[in-house]
Amino acid sequence: MKKVGYFYDDIYLEHDSGIGHPESPERLIYINKYLEPIKDKLIHLKPRRASAKEITLIHDTYYPQEIMDFCAAGGGYLDPDTHVGEYSYEAAVMAVGAGLEAIDNIINGNIERAFCAVRPPGHHAEKDKAMGFCIFNNIAITARYAQQKGFNKVFIIDFDAHHGNGTQKAFYDDDTVFYFSAHEYPFYPGTGSKNEKGVGKGYGYTYNVPLPAGTGDEVYIEIYSQTLPELVKSFNPDIILVSAGYDLHQDDPLAYLEVSTEGIGTIVENILKSADVPYVFMLEGGYNLNALGESVRLTIEKMLYI
Repeated sequence: MKKVGYFYDDIYLEHDSGIGHPESPERLIYINKYLEPIKDKLIHLKPRRASAKEITLIHDTYYPQEIMDFCAAGGGYLDPDTHVGEYSYEAAVMAVGAGLEAIDNIINGNIERAFCAVRPPGHHAEKDKAMGFCIFNNIAITARYAQQKGFNKVFIIDFDAHHGNGTQKAFYDDDTVFYFSAHEYPFYPGTGSKNEKGVGKGYGYTYNVPLPAGTGDEVYIEIYSQTLPELVKSFNPDIILVSAGYDLHQDDPLAYLEVSTEGIGTIVENILKSADVPYVFMLEGGYNLNALGESVRLTIEKMLYI
């Protein structure tokens, strides 16, 4: 059995996404409920607050202060989809901090793999703006931090139904971070076409698989059992980070894909078999509460035993 760290803090429940918003505290409440039968198999670890300096590994220098001041003033809408409240800044810096703590715990040998059950999510956030429920780009900051700590080549896999525009943009001209995404297209946020492959020395280190609405298990499993492992083998990463968005599930209300819970399990299994390196999974989307809870539990079971 692998040593899997589970990163969570109650501060994530205090992020105010707005009344009736699908990215709600109940998402984490349901995940924790579904993990009850296997919680004793996990190493439960607390995230820490990321510093402004760490956040600016990806974001503009003024951006953390801008968010902190906005939240302190009572919050509101950062963009049409992204609402924050008084405690949202604290939740957001702790969401980033989960990834940083995961890297540190992997380095010191406490864990081999990590699942970060965080909110707000991150993969839409760009260097100077919040977007699509996301405030700071948790996984992108984790990638840069991992590189600071000696993981020179980082492979990011994003299986959220929505393309991670912010993560792609952060590394678009970089040949040390490979970004792979399979997602519904055309769909929010409008990025992620096959032609988006990177620029300059980063050309060829972005790989998008745009998929039509209605795509289900068969196509997804082919992508993750054939296409992905070849890319991972060719890049030969030191660590793999996963933007784990569960809105690809057939019961999700915010996307139009048809992947089953078992299909998600097979996707995760193929990801874990693609390389013998440390893994950090970071929660992104997933808005049907029962489907989310079941899928995260299955993900973590695969992380424990594969």
